[in-house]
Amino acid sequence: MNKPKAVFREINESYTLQEAIAEAKRCLNCKNPSCKKGCPIENHIPEFIHELSKGNMGNAMAIINEKSNLPAICGRVCPHEKQCQGHCVLYPKGKGIEIGKLERFVADFDAEMKLIREKLPQKTRGKVAVIGSGPAGLTVAGDLARQGFNVTIFESQAEPGGVLMYGIPEYRLPKQVVRQEIEKIEALGVTFLLNCVVGKQLNIDDIFAQGYDAIFIGSGTALPKSLDIPGGGLRGVIQATYLLHMANIYNEGTVGRDKVPVIEGEHVAVMGCGNVAMDAARTAVRMGAASVTIVYRRTEADMPAIQAEYQAALQEGVKFLWQTSTTEFLGDEDGKVVGLRANTPEGVKEYAFDRICLAVGSRPASRIVSTTEGIETDDNGYVLVKERPFGMTSRKGVFAGGDVVHRPQTVVMAMKAAKSVAVGIAQYVDAVKLLSE
Repeated sequence: MNKPKAVFREINESYTLQEAIAEAKRCLNCKNPSCKKGCPIENHIPEFIHELSKGNMGNAMAIINEKSNLPAICGRVCPHEKQCQGHCVLYPKGKGIEIGKLERFVADFDAEMKLIREKLPQKTRGKVAVIGSGPAGLTVAGDLARQGFNVTIFESQAEPGGVLMYGIPEYRLPKQVVRQEIEKIEALGVTFLLNCVVGKQLNIDDIFAQGYDAIFIGSGTALPKSLDIPGGGLRGVIQATYLLHMANIYNEGTVGRDKVPVIEGEHVAVMGCGNVAMDAARTAVRMGAASVTIVYRRTEADMPAIQAEYQAALQEGVKFLWQTSTTEFLGDEDGKVVGLRANTPEGVKEYAFDRICLAVGSRPASRIVSTTEGIETDDNGYVLVKERPFGMTSRKGVFAGGDVVHRPQTVVMAMKAAKSVAVGIAQYVDAVKLLSE
């Protein structure tokens, strides 16, 4: 087995400076840019590309910073084919501008050269607590810090980043990139409290008692869903999120190879066909699985994963069983999984597997809302929020956004929701302070 860093090295190579400028020069600088309409956070795409085409890296970065707090991450993991790039007028001809790759280049260049140090206002506008340091939490923190708020992030893990750090494989999103983006958030004056579990060590009331004007819950969907079929408790049936987490910390050197729940030579099945399923399958390939098969109850046309991830999985040897609805996991006399039984277009079939990985969705944990009075949720545990001020829960001064409200989505969709909530928080804090005066 190769060393983990080699196995998980980033796949998509970045541009050189010359390549980036050449690509930027292809942009038509459309009068009504459809690429911008395709971006959930409405990045000023033609403007930053135009500055890049002239070699003005600092200007390009400043334009990106107006809308995005995590450009090096979005440039790597956004589904560009469905968003900015897919809306480019050149895309139907197969010549769409590589917008994500250009955004990533500018952000990486800025991080390496340390081009920009923003002028920041004094932190006198209010005090805001953010629970969770995933895409939503980092976005709220960055937006409010830029507007003069004193922001503290409460993070349960030993390192900030949430799903960016522990849920997305290194080959798609290097952890050093995540750390660099977090350092930029920290440079805005945001404080991080790590290993701090809200709902266990302290609750919402305790945070308010520390003098915070508002609290944002961006805790995501930490609990994986399971399939309600016989055999779910067999040894060898694991969660995709657990595999990804352990592979990531193995890659960081935190745990040994034996802690990653895929053994070399195993035949692995992955249930589900979203981006997490693709990540789990491609991670199993890297961990030395003899074969990896994605089992999906619908057709290829119905899969939620983006086409680029699907094509990459195919190239790496991942197999697919379409229209295959699993009815039971099969085990031996020792309680170890040995395969599955499924309904297929050809009738009931059995397939042999050594390990089965579930990637069928996730849901919020109840730890925060169960230790706080007055926060309403729906029947599935998702937090209910208001339109005015945007993102506020049924508990006054407590806001929520990202996956804990809108169900699991992409990084940029969590950022989009969080940016709207940041506006709501600012309006609320300003109004309360005005009334108190």
